Amino acid sequence: MDKLLRRIAKFLGIITPTTYAYPALDITLPGERHLHLVGSIHMGTAGMFPLPHTLLNKLNQADALIVEADITDATSSFGHSTVTEPLVDRLSEEYYPQLQRRCEELGSDPLAMTYLPAWQVALMLQAHQAQRLGLRGEYGIDYQLLKAAGAQEKEIIELEGAEMQLDLLKTLPDNGISLLHDTLLHWHTNARLLQTMIGWGLK
Repeated sequence: MDKLLRRIAKFLGIITPTTYAYPALDITLPGERHLHLVGSIHMGTAGMFPLPHTLLNKLNQADALIVEADITDATSSFGHSTVTEPLVDRLSEEYYPQLQRRCEELGSDPLAMTYLPAWQVALMLQAHQAQRLGLRGEYGIDYQLLKAAGAQEKEIIELEGAEMQLDLLKTLPDNGISLLHDTLLHWHTNARLLQTMIGWGLK
């Protein structure tokens, strides 16, 4: 991830020579605005806790923490969205057996998902898959930064927010069936990508 961030920064003409033990880079914007850009995933392993002292020092010196969404809000949830057509009728003969296999693998009950929107089923499967790989929300880099920023009463700036993300999911065509298709189709690829990102965070 560090190489990817640096390629993006180089393309934008804002790269700095400093390197870090975690995927990050420093950029300077007009008006002497300095940003420490950190590559992060929402979940992590025990090896990602605690955060590196260098990263915590950066937070200590910062005026604010900018994140995609504040995921420390325990009140955020999927809500109670339901659909009238059962999942077995919404998925083709190709995909429903895949769903059953993944549920059996994860120890989940597919019947409990019968009337949930497809996007919600996809996210539930993805979350369970991540947990099977040893990832936990409390070890996520952004979660740890949010908790540390809250303890220091730092300003937290959300680029989207959990509610906006939820609203976007609710507007997906066919209740997000394509997202569920992709989750089932690329199941093993997604697992490998998660393991790769874990490796980035542990370096």
